[in-house]
Amino acid sequence: MSTPTSARVAIIGSGFGGLGAAIRLKQAGIHDFVILERAAALGGTWRDNQYPGCACDVQSHLYSYSFALNPDWSNSYSTQPEIWQYLERCADAYDVRKHIRFGANLERAEWSEASRRWELSTSAGGFSAEVLLLASGSLSDPWTAALPGIEQFEGAAFHSARWRHDIDLRDKRVVVIGTGASAIQFVPAIQPAVGQLTVFQRTAPWVLPRHASAIGARARRLYRTVPGLQRALRGAIYAAREMMVVAFRHPAAMALAERAARHHLAGSVSDPVLREKLTPNFRLGCKRVLLSDDYLAALAQPNVSVVTSAAREVRAHSVVDAAGVEHPADVIIYGTGFRATDPPIAPRVHGRGGVTLAEAWQGSPRAHLGITVNGFPNLFMLMGPNTGLGHTSVVYMIESQLEHFMGAMEFMGGSTRGSAAHVVIEPRPEVQAAYVAEVDRRMRGTVWTSGGCRSWYLDVTGRNSALWPDFTWRYRRRVARFNEREYVTT
Repeated sequence: MSTPTSARVAIIGSGFGGLGAAIRLKQAGIHDFVILERAAALGGTWRDNQYPGCACDVQSHLYSYSFALNPDWSNSYSTQPEIWQYLERCADAYDVRKHIRFGANLERAEWSEASRRWELSTSAGGFSAEVLLLASGSLSDPWTAALPGIEQFEGAAFHSARWRHDIDLRDKRVVVIGTGASAIQFVPAIQPAVGQLTVFQRTAPWVLPRHASAIGARARRLYRTVPGLQRALRGAIYAAREMMVVAFRHPAAMALAERAARHHLAGSVSDPVLREKLTPNFRLGCKRVLLSDDYLAALAQPNVSVVTSAAREVRAHSVVDAAGVEHPADVIIYGTGFRATDPPIAPRVHGRGGVTLAEAWQGSPRAHLGITVNGFPNLFMLMGPNTGLGHTSVVYMIESQLEHFMGAMEFMGGSTRGSAAHVVIEPRPEVQAAYVAEVDRRMRGTVWTSGGCRSWYLDVTGRNSALWPDFTWRYRRRVARFNEREYVTT
């Protein structure tokens, strides 16, 4: 089916956010929308991250749409293939695949005062929309360290989010740079096969056991037969995870979790020298809390070495650390994360007067409710500034934001066309400023700002513009209802 070049709503991205928005629009009777997806398949981060061992660090029963529970998860923590398949099934079940334009990378989005529409330039041609919804996510663009000499490296080098499945790692000398949420999954997955594994660790992360377990066929049949049972379990998991917020907001309460992490480390690593290398020097939660049953044990294997100094340069067959020690390498794998507080899409979105999101933010992303931005009419974001989480499912946040978005759509004309559908809104500057100030006030004293570390949650100004600093139910209560008094309407 051909996709129109003009639509009521243009959605950027087809991950959990983009598909969720499409489903909600259809449920509201709005079918005039297009999803612009730069890749050749849907799925967002769960399409891109296909590294060995890739899995979610939130329990399966909580990591799904509330309106589309999946009784067939095979593990308490789902793997990447299952989550991707779940998104594919949702796209088909709610008939949104026909709205997706694949291979349409957004190159420029510009608000036109004359037409009161967003004019979009993509790799698949031009599009025009009354409403623009950015659902590209905060973990969609990998960040790779610019190591001097990498151009002379004669082996393969790639980021974990761009895994080279054509590279056989068996008996290879592999250097891993970074020890974040992706590395702790692929390191134990590749360790048994490689010849030598060298892990560059700038800062030792806190690692808690995941306690992953298989979900048997009997339980899956029960969830299919009695959906309310799975929903009750989902609610219990949500409540337990919400309790973690208390410790994030009051760092001294992290002592109990830190003891559990140290016990996990002691049980996994017997060598006192290596154990000392792997002991963090900051408060648990300051950086992302990592969950793994086998990462620490993998680092204790004979074919693994942990380097605690930075990678200084790359040579033809090695990586040199800051102390000048040369580490042989046939393959380099970057586990260096994503551009979470520096979204590459920001310079491409032009609001009133041609000002880009990047220019408006000046290195520190800000938005009203994490969803709308003053100066950018009819622009909405999913998982925008200060809506990321350190403790529970982002799908809950996405659904909360979609409630606000759908309220705005209803105010702007719902499923109707004509004059009502051409209402233009943007948040009042004083309302946005007050909201951001309130978020910053709540952030003070939390483990993310006083935990003694430098994390990717902090932007270039030192502000935590990534996370929501409170209970997620409070966020949902704040954003669920669209309040037209907070917006300028023209």
